[in-house]
Amino acid sequence: MGAPLSALALNTATITSSSLSPDCLAYRVVGICYWLYCTNFGCKVKTSPKVRHYVPDAVVSSYSNTGENPWSEVSVMSSTNTSARGGGDGSAGISHENDLAKFKNADVIGHPGGAAFSQFAGQSGYACPGAGKILMPYFLSTLDSIAWRHNIPERLFPEAFTPGVREIGSRTSANLWGAVYPRGGFLHGVDDYKSAAVVAQRAGDIVTRRGQIHVYQPLLGTKQDGYWPAGPLKESNPSTGKWQELAPNQSQTCAVFPNNLPHVQSPRGDYAWALWRPYSCCKREGQIFLGSTDFAGANE
Repeated sequence: MGAPLSALALNTATITSSSLSPDCLAYRVVGICYWLYCTNFGCKVKTSPKVRHYVPDAVVSSYSNTGENPWSEVSVMSSTNTSARGGGDGSAGISHENDLAKFKNADVIGHPGGAAFSQFAGQSGYACPGAGKILMPYFLSTLDSIAWRHNIPERLFPEAFTPGVREIGSRTSANLWGAVYPRGGFLHGVDDYKSAAVVAQRAGDIVTRRGQIHVYQPLLGTKQDGYWPAGPLKESNPSTGKWQELAPNQSQTCAVFPNNLPHVQSPRGDYAWALWRPYSCCKREGQIFLGSTDFAGANE
């Protein structure tokens, strides 16, 4: 179920409250960690539960009008500049014009849930920290104009012109929302919601990888003893990340794209989702990490 944006404005407070979602959290005990604990009297092996759950790392906004991020408090981060002035669509949104281009800006900003989410997740047991830092701008398409508005150099990548590669949905099931590549703001399609979702997926794809030819900050954690951070986001694969709609409706559930959830078209062409990503961890119980064992079916 979702609440209309007109009744629930998208701001830091509403985004924070949306992070208290058991469905998106999906907390599970998936295995056991082993630690070597030593004192002056000798050493012994101690264990701790290995848990896995999702963390809302970032808010990904996908919107038509440059400088008008629907998350009101952060819209100043992506104001217009000399290389990113205009926005909007080349299509009137009617079926026979689906060959005309739509354009979306995209911002990826650290989720503001912070302490509220940590307290909520901790109620289930030991909780894992995410990689996202509160209000950190990981990607602002207005600062990535060459790649985002001109598809340079990704329009020359094989993924950009090979049908069936890196696509969101399926051609055979007649449920193709769009392609991940080229990872820019232009795409073709009549459905504004689905176009915005594809652009959000593109932005999430960029920030969850290192060394991409874009202007951005990687949204990635570092593996440590007893801590396994989320890796690259992959379309339609919930084991790499999932989306919680924040605008125009606010949802308490998470899903991947494509999905069959109710979709509401925004009259202003602005949308936002929280990007939840999976983390595994266990409480340190000794000086030396010996390894971990996952239960059967833990990765399903």
